[in-house]
Order: sequence, then C-alpha cells, then structure tokens
Amino acid sequence: MGLARIDDRPARVESNVRAGQGRSPCPLPQHEVVWSPSVPNRLLARFYLPRSHSVLQGNSCQLLRDGVEAYPAMIEAIRSARRYVRLETYMFITDAVGELFGQALAEAAERGVHVKVLYDAMGSWTSRRGVFESLRQRGVDIRPFKPLSLSRGLRYLMRRDHRKILVVDGKVAFVGGVNISAHWAPPEGQGGGWRDDVLRIEGPAVHEIERRFLATWRMAFQEGLERVRYRMQGLRHLRRPGPPKGNVCLTVLSSRRSIHRAYLHAISRARRSVLIAAAYFVPDRRMVAVLREAAQRGVEVSLLLNGRSDHPFLEHCTRAFYEKLLSAGVRIFEWQRGVLHAKTAVVDGVWGTLGSFNLERMSLAFNHEVNAVFADPQLGRTVEESFRNDCGTCREVSLEEFRRRPFWQKVVERVLYFFRKIL
Repeated sequence: MGLARIDDRPARVESNVRAGQGRSPCPLPQHEVVWSPSVPNRLLARFYLPRSHSVLQGNSCQLLRDGVEAYPAMIEAIRSARRYVRLETYMFITDAVGELFGQALAEAAERGVHVKVLYDAMGSWTSRRGVFESLRQRGVDIRPFKPLSLSRGLRYLMRRDHRKILVVDGKVAFVGGVNISAHWAPPEGQGGGWRDDVLRIEGPAVHEIERRFLATWRMAFQEGLERVRYRMQGLRHLRRPGPPKGNVCLTVLSSRRSIHRAYLHAISRARRSVLIAAAYFVPDRRMVAVLREAAQRGVEVSLLLNGRSDHPFLEHCTRAFYEKLLSAGVRIFEWQRGVLHAKTAVVDGVWGTLGSFNLERMSLAFNHEVNAVFADPQLGRTVEESFRNDCGTCREVSLEEFRRRPFWQKVVERVLYFFRKIL
C-alpha cells in the first residue's frame, strides 16, 4: 500500500506548520495577542474553564497533523515501551495501517511489555477477526467493546466507545481524532488522507488519561469482586503523576456534558476569536446561541466544516444551521480536500481543545469520549496557525450564495433537521 513513510517519517510540528507552506494567503484576519505574556497559564486556564474543572500544570504538548505525523510518533512510542501499552480506539481496521500497529503491539508483547487494546465492536465491524486472534496468540490482550448483540437492546448498541487514546509506560500519551485505519494515511500512499489532529502529551496529564482507559476497561470486562480486585491491581501498577515536563496547563475531560460545558464557557468568554474545526456539526440550541452572541459582540467566529462528509446525511443536516449562523456574522469554511475528521477548537489563541468529542447528538448523549483542554499561548498559536492555513484552501460560504441554493437542497436540509437528534 506504499505506507512506508508512515513508519519512517519523524513526527514533528514546527511553529510554522509545514502543511500551510506554499498555500494561498489565509482569508482570516490576523489579530494582536489578547493576553500579556506575563499572565501565567494557570490563570488563563481558570479564566476560560468552568470552576468545577481541575487543572494540571507542567505538561509538554505537541500538535500532530493527520496520520502522516501522528502514526510515526505513536509507533515509535510503542516500540520504545518497556512496561506497558494502553490503546483505546473506535476503529481498529485490519488494513495496512492496522497491520503496522498490530506488528508493533505484538513485538512489544513478545519482549515482555504488558499490552492492552480496547476497540469498539461497531467501529471495527469490518475488521478480520483472525487478525485479532493472531495478536492474542502473540500476547496482546485485545478485546472488543460491547460486541454487537440485539438481545441487549438499542440503547446498549448506541453507547459506543468513541475515544482515541494511547498511553505508554505512564510517560507519554496521545489524544485526538485519529483511529487505526488507512483513512488517515497519506493519499499518495493509497490512504484516505483524512484531515485530523492529535495531541502528544508528556507530564502529569498522562496519569489522568490512563485513568480513563482503566475505568473503561473495568466497566466493560469486570464485575463485582473481580472489578474491585482489578482496580486494586491497577492502582498498584498505575504510576503517580510524573514530574513537570513543560508549561502547558491541561484538563482531561471524559464526561460528555463537561466537554460541552467547557466549549460553551470558553466561547462565552472569548475576547478576540473563536476558531472551531468540527467533523460533524449538529449543534444544540445553546451552542448556536453562544456562537451567535460571540459574533454579534465583535468576536471573530469561524467554523471549518466538511464540504464532503463521510456521512452525507449529517452534511445536509449541518447546512440547516448555516443561515442562522451566517446572518449573525459567523464565518463558515468548507473543507474540500477529502474528509475533515478533526474535533479541534482554539479561543483567543490561548485556550483550546482536541479529542474525540463531536459537536452533535451522538457525542453529547451516548458515546464515551475524551478531550484534552489546554491553556498555553505557544500551543494555542500553533493550533491557530494550523486552522488558518487550512481555511486558506477552503471554500468560504457567503450568506447570499447560500440563500441561492437549489430548492431540493432546502427541502432535504429541513427534513434532516427534523431528525437531527437521531442522525
């Protein structure tokens, strides 16, 4: 499949994001900084986060764009593991990328590393079960989350594990939207070239991310006294938060409503800009209201949305919100180069979030999600530059143009809007 560059290319992100070099000038306005460099990150975090959210200081973070940067860093971490590997993913597809990760995980298990892998049964339903069985035979403890069964009811089936987490030795963690699949591999290597973001983390926040994995594993596979016994074993093996590695303040959120509340709170406190890349955008009334209010008080509000989604119904449903947002001054850009799968936001260039949470009904009501929320001007500037470079190659939707769309599109949008809570 020609994916050797995934295995060999070093993972790095420079302040001037490489993906933006050589593109047309970005149509989004540039602004002066909102906060003085002397303001501590801890105070920034407290300003943009609700009071109930705890803040972990002393983290080092690196933005990785797409599978071409995320996969090499993840593979390198697995190959350097000495104690354990924890991988949780919605999709573990047994294609070329899945085989690459499977080989790295199996080799780690064979040299004595404790490897646990949790994949969602629905997200990975096309994968070959024989591949997973061969990994088990080589020492990888790989299990499906909620195997498909109609006997457990519809609500059981709808609650899926949508997280994407990799933790190695309690020292490094990866959180974002990238699954284990060739969809995220570069198109020149016959991959899908899907656009996405991953955050590589070192520091105390790694401990919190690992706790999320262990909690999901216990919930899915342990019962009664066995669950208590497993928890005690997990606490013995779980490392205490490590020493500070950087200056980034992080909050790890795994409650669906806490992630949603963090979005609303940060947008309501925005002074300069709100930039959101959303793979699937079917917002509730509170999200629409807070975005409109921010734009109407002079904040730059820009949305990067799918122009060609892998879920066409959601694509048309999303456009049912366009007129209300555009009329308030929100700018909308549609990603044209393949599929946008990122779930990334940055506010005022200092606060941001990356993870698995989508701004739509399934993430808010059903799925198990995890997001890393940061406060740091340097990381915020990197994420903002990445966003603006992406928008430089997108099609901006104008209110006048949108109102001239064909009548049949308006009908489809209204019908799908009516069913927005079940799409």
